[in-house]
Amino acid sequence: MASGIETLHVTDEVQFGRDCEATQIPSGARIVVPKGTPAYVGQTLGGNVTLQVSTLGLVQVAGRNLDALLKDGVPVVAPTAGSSATDEKPAGPADEKALWEAMKQCYDPEIPCNVVDLGLIYDVKSSPLPSSRSHVDVKMTLTAMGCGMGPAIAAQVRDRLLEVPGVEEANVDIVWDPPWNQSMITDEGKKRLGLW
Repeated sequence: MASGIETLHVTDEVQFGRDCEATQIPSGARIVVPKGTPAYVGQTLGGNVTLQVSTLGLVQVAGRNLDALLKDGVPVVAPTAGSSATDEKPAGPADEKALWEAMKQCYDPEIPCNVVDLGLIYDVKSSPLPSSRSHVDVKMTLTAMGCGMGPAIAAQVRDRLLEVPGVEEANVDIVWDPPWNQSMITDEGKKRLGLW
């Protein structure tokens, strides 16, 4: 995926250059942000951009839609030539390492650490499908039961898994047992969060 995300900084003003699918935060609902809508950048981690939109609140735009964002009238990233939603995904089962790497690209829009290093992923199971591809089931938790970001984070994890070669279906369940605590954060996560 072409990346222009490094050109965006927190508080930058952008505008939607076309109608764009986004995930509303914290509900996780899929919405369409209309062309011409102004927004301010809140976070740019994991290839996604979290934006503050005055009429919608927080929304997250997936990396595949970054070409919809204009900064100073210029697209943040050029559209990818030759790709489409109908492109065939490779046959064959998903690679477990690739699943974990995909989940490391998922962030709580409010915490600058990925869900794997936060210790939120409890279980990942890949099952073969008749198509020779995989169905992936993930059990994950959140840092707190009252966290309103749960649906949005689960949707982000599911969407990333569906981009992994060999994955045909993905399901993400939020569980509360065992309860999450800071000891579950990896060493890398602790460094990132300044907990050393």
